[in-house]
Amino acid sequence: MKERFEVLDIFRGIFASLVVLFHASAFSATPLINNSFIKHSDLFVDFFFILSGFVIAYSYQYITSGHDLKRFYSKRVYRLYPLHLAVLLVFIAIELLKGAASHYVHVNKLVNESNNLYTVLTNLLLLNSVKFPFVHDVSWNIASWSISAEMISYLLFGLTVAAINRSGLAKNRNAVYILVVFIAAGLLYFFTGNFKLTYNFDYGFLRGTTGFFIGVICYNTYQATKKIQSKLSSLTYHVLEPVLFFGTLVMVYYGGIYENQGFIYEILFFANVLLFASQKGWLSKWLMKSQLLHQTGKYSYSIYMTHTLMLSLFNIVFIRVLKFPPSAYSYLIILNYLLIYFVSAWTFKNIEMRFNQVPQQKGKKVWWLW
Repeated sequence: MKERFEVLDIFRGIFASLVVLFHASAFSATPLINNSFIKHSDLFVDFFFILSGFVIAYSYQYITSGHDLKRFYSKRVYRLYPLHLAVLLVFIAIELLKGAASHYVHVNKLVNESNNLYTVLTNLLLLNSVKFPFVHDVSWNIASWSISAEMISYLLFGLTVAAINRSGLAKNRNAVYILVVFIAAGLLYFFTGNFKLTYNFDYGFLRGTTGFFIGVICYNTYQATKKIQSKLSSLTYHVLEPVLFFGTLVMVYYGGIYENQGFIYEILFFANVLLFASQKGWLSKWLMKSQLLHQTGKYSYSIYMTHTLMLSLFNIVFIRVLKFPPSAYSYLIILNYLLIYFVSAWTFKNIEMRFNQVPQQKGKKVWWLW
């Protein structure tokens, strides 16, 4: 039977929402959002990488042939790319209309040097987490760099698993995965001189690969320690879950001090995924009672991909047109988040799920789904 990692999905939704607040802080002036914890909540992107590696390793360690690899990667493309493309096209349309709109509303950057034909291409090819000459910042949908890093990680994972299975290294697969982690982290240090977890448009793919393969190792650790976990008392989980979870939140709060040692957060997120995959403590049980948290987890990818667009449009309407002060985000953020949530519910149903079914629709063309 397939395992359901419900709490991990809930965490995905919670942390995606915290990334929303992280980007909202650029528009706001309220302690509710402009504080040290939210300021460093972009670190939760690395939780996504580790969780992604965990979930993918759970389902796809059977890859042995080119056909298997193609099938695996095509599924991931259909899962992630359509929404990425849809949001990118909206951003391009807005960029083209900015000149006309500037006659009616203030436009901060009438000409955004980062949004150009060159970066359109890198975004279309999902290479916007790789350092290219003449690219000096995130572009278009600024959150999409992590999707680029994910897609690169998927390809590396598929190739690595195929190589492991074809060469008879299955018993030593963890050694290979650890080697990949050290290579990716080593290259990140070689190019940057540190282990910060703040790279995105430049070396984000190395950041993503490191986290993703740590997630793969996390899943294999989870599988290997199931017997040990089954012998642990419920009290152990009741105590460990809140201690680890809230301890991690505290470490994010102090991200300004520790983010240069990015491996600290990789270890913390590894431990959280490993512990909460079992879903045995009171915190897990409490989280799973909330239908809203389940729905937020379900919509997490859409929340992540649409939020920068919705934040920008909301800011134009309420701050630039209606002249609300930035301090009004102390309550406006609730309305803004609700808009993001409901837009994400729509994109989940009409974009994510429609295209996610394409690999199963043999002989049918993608556009028939429209």
